[in-house]
Amino acid sequence: MAFTLPNLPYAFNALEPHIDAKTMEIHHDKHHAAYVNNLNAALTGDDVNKSIEDILKDISKYSPAVRNNGGGHYNHSLFWTIMKQGGGGAPTGALADAIKAAFTSFDEFKTKFAGAGATRFGSGWAWLVSNGGKLSIGSTPNQDNPLMDVSELKGTPIMGLDVWEHAYYLHYQNRRPDYITAWWNVINWEEVAKRFASAK
Repeated sequence: MAFTLPNLPYAFNALEPHIDAKTMEIHHDKHHAAYVNNLNAALTGDDVNKSIEDILKDISKYSPAVRNNGGGHYNHSLFWTIMKQGGGGAPTGALADAIKAAFTSFDEFKTKFAGAGATRFGSGWAWLVSNGGKLSIGSTPNQDNPLMDVSELKGTPIMGLDVWEHAYYLHYQNRRPDYITAWWNVINWEEVAKRFASAK
């Protein structure tokens, strides 16, 4: 069973003006597609029948090609689903309570999460992860993620922000903080809440 490129759950222009249509098209159809194709080419034997999560948790046993492209496939598959047209606002319910418990307030959470993305040197991701319902924030380089046994940040990813330049450069150039600020307007909090509930 080869891995496949998931469809975007919305049109390329659905997240405008915060993320432009051309960026979404290139990001999904070129970058994510390449991760999928390269991952399939790098896997051998029985590994083609494993879930991406099972591969990532033992990633130290695999080649750099599997690590980079497997991470790229998982990270982007999550990323598309936690955004939506007309998103933003603030979470409610158990997720909101957990954010307040971990970070004292939603505004403080936003500040810390944005900081994790803005200060990630080079390419990488900012993450909100759950460990038994307790939330923490961190970042990983390149296409690493908190599921990987090699990651310093451990936990179940429930929200991830792509801070590779390909995610924002056409519209924001080198203004990563502006991209992060705009990104809060497209978050699909319902999906993040579902991931939080599943992680518990």
